[in-house]
Amino acid sequence: MNYRTRTLESFFLNASGQFPVMLVTGPRQIGKTTFLAHLAGKERRVVTLDDPLVRALAVDDPALFLQRFPPPLLIDEIQYAPSLLPHIKMAVDSDGRAGAFWLTGSQQFHLMRGVSESLAGRVGVVQLLGFSNRELVGDPMSAPFCPDPKTLNGRREAPLLLPELFFRIWRGSFPALHQNAAADRDIFYSSYVQTYLQRDVRDLANVGDERAFLRFLRACAARTGQMLNMQNLCRDCDIHAATGKRWLSILESSGLIFLLEPWHSSFNKRLVKTPRLFFLDTGLAAYLTGWTTPETLEAGAMSGAFLETWVVGEILKSWWHNGRRAPMYYFRDKDGQEIDIVMELDGTLHPIEIKKSANPGRDAIRHFHALDTLKRPIGPGAVISLAPLRMPITASAEAVPVGLI
Repeated sequence: MNYRTRTLESFFLNASGQFPVMLVTGPRQIGKTTFLAHLAGKERRVVTLDDPLVRALAVDDPALFLQRFPPPLLIDEIQYAPSLLPHIKMAVDSDGRAGAFWLTGSQQFHLMRGVSESLAGRVGVVQLLGFSNRELVGDPMSAPFCPDPKTLNGRREAPLLLPELFFRIWRGSFPALHQNAAADRDIFYSSYVQTYLQRDVRDLANVGDERAFLRFLRACAARTGQMLNMQNLCRDCDIHAATGKRWLSILESSGLIFLLEPWHSSFNKRLVKTPRLFFLDTGLAAYLTGWTTPETLEAGAMSGAFLETWVVGEILKSWWHNGRRAPMYYFRDKDGQEIDIVMELDGTLHPIEIKKSANPGRDAIRHFHALDTLKRPIGPGAVISLAPLRMPITASAEAVPVGLI
């Protein structure tokens, strides 16, 4: 199986030269172990806590575990042995060398609590998601996405026409589905959901009714790209609001969903404060909502929501995989004027709309002017679309092909 270069490589290696411990988090089966094993080479030993014998040693006698497996060491699935973390702290405090321990972990909520308690100031934390569009087209070292001309000029053209785009949206970004072209997408996601329910959900929270949680998971997938209405979501799933909030936090900490917050300022009270919900893998969302082919997804009522979900995920990856927080929000005021994405860079706001159109016009940017009321500098904006080439719409906004993300 050929290894596909990940954007995160450069940042990770630089950070590993500064921190004694590096932790890669992300959803299950996203390629964390493959990523680190590739970078580890022959000098670093790799141990996985998925192995019950190795896990038992790590849990029962962590000091002996570290004697048997000295650094430089890669420990896979560290969340299975949180008792190792204080011993790793003692080891790096006595040694002090950078890059001594590389860790991977899923189930971010519980894992991060243990890391913050045991390894504060000693660990660099990065998040890995599925393959990005840039990684799939062989341009993994691109800069984080921003709609300013300088950034766009530095990105390689990667044409992505409608059929191929929705095939990619429908198939998703999990590495197993791209390393093996013959992989059965439905079998993969069916197994993934069952593994997630039976392992991660039980570890993160005591969910007594897995069928109810699966209904909740599917209801969230059906709302990807929408503003989060917890009351309606919980009513449709026949669960209490407190349960819905707890389950939503499980999905977020598992790396399955992302809540896009509204841009707001304490000086402007007219903005809506409700986040929008996005699935971080469109293939999983399409499977959960029953779209059986790319063609039916593209022709269906949710095609626009899935396109927007895919674009949001790609922009997130371009920032997270470069080791940076994504300065990304959405905008909506009380008058219903809405902008899909607002990026805030150095105090300047960049508006972005997402349209399933090959020829977006001025109507696509009609709400950009609403940012004028915020009294902030407004930078170049964009309409990410199916346009074949970059084309100016106005002096400050242009149509950007979706393949350029």
